[in-house]
Amino acid sequence: MNLILLSGGSGQRLWPLSNETRSKQFLKVLRNDAGEPESMVQRVHRQIRAAGLSGRIVVATGRSQVDPIRSQLGAEVEIVLEPERRDTFPATALACAFLAHEKGIPEDEPVVVLPVDPYAEAAYFETIRAMERLVRDGAADLVLMGIRPTYPSSKYGYILPRRGGDADGAGAGADDAGYLRVARFQEKPSEALAARLIAEEGALWNGGVFAFRLGYLLRIARTHVDFATYAEAHERFAQFPRLSFDYAVAEKEPSIAMRVYEGVWKDLGTWNTLTEVMERPANGDVVLGDGCENTHAINELGIPLVVLGAKDMVVAAGPDGILVSDKARSAHMKPYVARVARRPMVEERRWGGYRVLEVGPCGDGLQSLTKRIDVRAGMGLGYQCHAQRDEVWTVVDGEGEFVLEGAARRIRRGDVLRIGRGEKHAVRAESDLRIIAVQIGACVDEDDVERFEWTW
Repeated sequence: MNLILLSGGSGQRLWPLSNETRSKQFLKVLRNDAGEPESMVQRVHRQIRAAGLSGRIVVATGRSQVDPIRSQLGAEVEIVLEPERRDTFPATALACAFLAHEKGIPEDEPVVVLPVDPYAEAAYFETIRAMERLVRDGAADLVLMGIRPTYPSSKYGYILPRRGGDADGAGAGADDAGYLRVARFQEKPSEALAARLIAEEGALWNGGVFAFRLGYLLRIARTHVDFATYAEAHERFAQFPRLSFDYAVAEKEPSIAMRVYEGVWKDLGTWNTLTEVMERPANGDVVLGDGCENTHAINELGIPLVVLGAKDMVVAAGPDGILVSDKARSAHMKPYVARVARRPMVEERRWGGYRVLEVGPCGDGLQSLTKRIDVRAGMGLGYQCHAQRDEVWTVVDGEGEFVLEGAARRIRRGDVLRIGRGEKHAVRAESDLRIIAVQIGACVDEDDVERFEWTW
């Protein structure tokens, strides 16, 4: 099976724990079967493997999410890097070009596209297996997943089945052959209209899962952009229309079948929905005191968080800020987050990650920034220099090797390393390495970096 996972998101709906580089799918607020923290993307990847959906997994994403994907999923999955954000149709087209031209996947092979972060039961992935079989059996050119609604929602699009039942009479979802034909789509109706569509026309939520043969999507993609190789598709990516897969493909396709998924499904896009599936009401250094009801608190700061008498609330504290909100109102926070937006204060990288501890002006007009850098054993920071700042590193834990202007030395706890502006430097951790870095200069942004080749 060829799976394309679409990983996007701006990181605003679960602020302050999510940001531009740490979108919701990377937050480790869920628990796996062993009770250990895991993220949404880790959960989905685990469920795919548990369902035995063997084959190639490709993640289509932007540059800012490459490091957290590598950190959380390792090198097992392949990444298709989108040059810019252009919605789900261009992302799917680019990933299909990668499968065809870089991996040699035959054009008659089925491909299934799904979001990287659905919260669903094991049966969801069995439905994906059934969708692939429907494509192989020629049930339709395009196969969608319809999700049985549990309430009328204005947040989701809807798929309306053709009247008269499914193509083979088996009943939607009854067995491997069961499917419905699609009559039309309804994009995010009002709750009143959604209730009427569910009751009168059997409307289902559109889960954003699509299955088709690889050549089918390539032919559609080439009506928009002329490409014969993956490199050409990547180079001409900006020529693809900025459209969702629904608008660009599904709503124009006359031959559509739909497989119905009946189980638990949630879009964990807001604090209100995310807290519904969190096993523990408190994560981190949190004390939930007397009078708290239906309240969740998440604390990523190094100081205690005490919550008293809060009802139907979410409290989230992280390096990017602190949120205190009624759960229902937390879904409407985007315009408020835009007013306090600033650089990410925490990032996960494939080598480890960093957290900004303090940032502010110096007395002489320069800027200072202090961050904690964590480098995992066996990983390292590449050979690089900065044009507009000096740095002082203090090693607080671990051992490793440090290079400054081509000269290498071993480092361990207590060592102080001075790096002048323009000086090339790199570090490699032999055991988990923790460094406190103080940066001072006219610019302390992440963009002030030039990278060079270095072999350890």
